[in-house]
Amino acid sequence: MIEPHAPAPPRSTVPWSAPGGPDGPALLPVRPGTGRFLVLAGVFVCAACGLVYELELVALASYLMGDSVTQASVVLSVMVFAMGVGSLAAKRLRRLAAAGFGAVEATLALVGGCSAMALYAVFAWTGDWGGMWANGPRCLLVAFSLAIGLLIGAEVPLLMELIQRIRRQDAGGAVADLFAADYVGALVGGLAFPFLLLPFLGQLTGTLLTGAVNAVVGGALVLVLFRRDLTSRARWLLLIGNGLVLAVLACATVLVDDFERAARQAMYGDDVRVAVQTGVKEVVLAGGTGGRPLDLYFDGRLRVGGRDEARFHEALVHPAMPGPHARVLILGGGDGLAVREVLRHSGVDRVDVVELDAEVVRLARTDPGLSALNEHAFGDPRVRVTIADAFGWLRGAPPAAYDVVVSDLPDPGITASTKLYSQEFYGLARRVLVPGGRLVVHAGPVATGPRAYWTVEASLRAAGLRTVPYGVRSRGVAAGSDRTPGERARAPRDWGFVLAGRTDPRPRLDPEGPRPRVLTETSLEAGERAVRGTRITGLPASTLVHPRY
Repeated sequence: MIEPHAPAPPRSTVPWSAPGGPDGPALLPVRPGTGRFLVLAGVFVCAACGLVYELELVALASYLMGDSVTQASVVLSVMVFAMGVGSLAAKRLRRLAAAGFGAVEATLALVGGCSAMALYAVFAWTGDWGGMWANGPRCLLVAFSLAIGLLIGAEVPLLMELIQRIRRQDAGGAVADLFAADYVGALVGGLAFPFLLLPFLGQLTGTLLTGAVNAVVGGALVLVLFRRDLTSRARWLLLIGNGLVLAVLACATVLVDDFERAARQAMYGDDVRVAVQTGVKEVVLAGGTGGRPLDLYFDGRLRVGGRDEARFHEALVHPAMPGPHARVLILGGGDGLAVREVLRHSGVDRVDVVELDAEVVRLARTDPGLSALNEHAFGDPRVRVTIADAFGWLRGAPPAAYDVVVSDLPDPGITASTKLYSQEFYGLARRVLVPGGRLVVHAGPVATGPRAYWTVEASLRAAGLRTVPYGVRSRGVAAGSDRTPGERARAPRDWGFVLAGRTDPRPRLDPEGPRPRVLTETSLEAGERAVRGTRITGLPASTLVHPRY
């Protein structure tokens, strides 16, 4: 005997879905073809916003914490992992696809839009606390990468469900359409970030605006196109949620300038006079007027400490000047301070400066504090400035053109500087030296970075140069790769240099040259002996394809 089938229980009502259930075709206010186009357009915009968040985290982390390779690897790997987890978690929301997508986009707009501001705030106000707060920015970076990745990963399954609700099609075709819109949007977002948002709006405002666009598009897609899929309660909750998100982002945008000023004061002190975001880096000048010492920061790193800069630049320039020095090449040195020391020597006919950042040179010419410190060196007719990348410029420079080459470049521990401390770079520098010429290199601190310092020396020797290492002590805080006030307070107070040439060089002062204000033969010899005792042997050279810093 066959038992009759029991009637199926009535479908339980999903509180976030409109009556009628989520399995039937969507009731759209437009034709299905138009609705499908609008969904794919929303995918395009949301993908662009998602990639902007990703690039913003990489850029800000590289600026705040250094080592762009490490920061990019952390952000990308954590975010991709989180996207996979988010896709799995979104399976539970498929029956609530419209409401779920609206909630995800509102949350993503808030988290992604405020991520840059929050990361910068933690770095600025807790950077010198030490202890458990020492790694606060890094932990927050991972947390934002994880949260944004989870939310981006949840978008795809929900959007796939919405597209299928409009018009059923084979899974392969739906995936192809969805991913095509997603990847094209990512392309647009990836290009908009460096060429539009960053130069015209800056990192903070650009990210806040991206969050606002994300909230508007995600909210409009659900509340207008799929409003019949939502209960009245769901519509009101999403409307209020998106309104609050937009209000938070708008308030943050209005206050962003005050926030930046306060954060800079927390990082650099109350004497900040100039803060400029160039196409290359952020340049900050603090002090330098009213008898106060001038401090120059590049991307948050102390580049010039006015209390002790003479000690650094005299040690960099003067030991290389004995002998012929009619033609001098300075690589970097856009602040004009190395130029000042070169021009103190008689017999200098021409000084060529190759600097990447034109804004630094402009400040060195026009800022009252910096131009007074460099003694208006760029006003000397013997000085010629070329705005170019030092590596590329050396490739086209004439051979045997200079008696002295001064490498006044950022610390080798900074990722962007790695190629400027490579064997190939020193090979190009060797080519522009006359047979008896000298090359002097700032190689970073010896006390805390002996391996990097001796790798610089090994790279010089691998390029066919003979070397003599030496160093000097700093009375203040040594400029280097450190960023936060706490890091700079704990930084080593020394500078390491390497004098190199085709023949055996010797770091000494020119007996017929000017008398340095700080540097003496005795301190130079003592610095040579002290550095020699830290030698690490057997280190390989750093090359373009195998950087070792």
